Amino acid sequence: MSTTAKPPAETTAVPLDKVLARGRMRGTVAMLGPAFIAAIAYVDPGNFSTNLSAGAEFGYALVWVVVLANLMAMPVQFLSAKIGIVTGKTLPEVCRDRYPAPVRWALWLQAEIVAMATDLAEFVGAALGLYLLFGIPMFPAALITAVAAFIVLALQARGFRPFERAIAAMLFFIIGGFIYQLLRIGADAGQALAGLAPSLPGSGSAYLAVGIIGATVMPHVVYLHSALTSRRVGASNDAERRKVLHFERWDVIVALGMAGVINLSMLMVAAKLFHGSGNTTIGGIENAHAGLATLAGGGAALVFAVALLASGISSSSVGTFAGQVVMAGFLNFRIPLVLRRLITMLPALAVIGLGMNATDVLNFSQVVLSFGIPFALVPLVLITRDRATMGAFSNSRRMTALMTLITAVIVGLNAYLLYDQFLG
Repeated sequence: MSTTAKPPAETTAVPLDKVLARGRMRGTVAMLGPAFIAAIAYVDPGNFSTNLSAGAEFGYALVWVVVLANLMAMPVQFLSAKIGIVTGKTLPEVCRDRYPAPVRWALWLQAEIVAMATDLAEFVGAALGLYLLFGIPMFPAALITAVAAFIVLALQARGFRPFERAIAAMLFFIIGGFIYQLLRIGADAGQALAGLAPSLPGSGSAYLAVGIIGATVMPHVVYLHSALTSRRVGASNDAERRKVLHFERWDVIVALGMAGVINLSMLMVAAKLFHGSGNTTIGGIENAHAGLATLAGGGAALVFAVALLASGISSSSVGTFAGQVVMAGFLNFRIPLVLRRLITMLPALAVIGLGMNATDVLNFSQVVLSFGIPFALVPLVLITRDRATMGAFSNSRRMTALMTLITAVIVGLNAYLLYDQFLG
């Protein structure tokens, strides 16, 4: 296995006509994939933690946050993919060409902090999965997670399709697991619909709402998606780029729609099973697993643990890709993949070694991610509205207005959290 991973941007693009020549069905399937890699980060262990905590503590009241986060994620990821398709570059590379060195370094530094927060959630979550399944102590379980992530990453040496298929398979497995949980446990449809009305009931709801958004609209995946599309399918003119964008739009809708279903299922299962029985403080993912075993049976608990493990390993692999894209794009510099993995996993190993509460750490890491989102969204909006960069594919005024609103909503929720925590 190579110790220096090449980001997807360096793969050889397949001409569009060759892809479409495979036939309507095979050609369509071949055009899908980048959004599925992005979507796996939308159902990482941080999502498990925030959604389960929100459902247990507040019932269905924060359903609106999950729906809003997933709806906001769709245009965000599509615009990132559009940068890659139109310019042939990643979002960090375009930032490097566009902004002075101090701005580039600041963007890179905060992106690295976000990467560590991401790795924290993914490593702790996967280690928890191994612990729940096999009783492996958390510290060696985290080391096993690192090895497993490298194995998944090794698929990139065979081209983008094997890696995409492996990640998509894990995504399908996770959605299957939670649909099984939802069908087995059930949910109150009336209360779920009532939860679509925005509200922040009770102390701690703002904290979890911001955590849910941070766990969903993840900054590192905003950077990554542009790399996944930048040289995947060759488009030689604007007409071909429009065709690629058409497929990518559906790729985003389907993949992130699946992620949204998973996140809603997590929250509704916790609302029905824990909040409905008066167990509003689950105290951690381990307790949630034990509660599932007690209230829904061993099969439900087993499916939960396996889904958590698959989520942690797959999202950890995607996170490593994203880290390479960020450093290579902003700084035009790479470090060996093994060294990068060791650096970003250190906080997770420290947390596990100190015996800190895994769920509290996961929730906090997702709040950190939420505060990093605007640093990715502001350049995304400015670049995709710039006709000099995007040509005929620059954003319409409506899209720019929508993206500005999304950014304002996230900044506003972050500001409200600060007020709620320190002044409220």
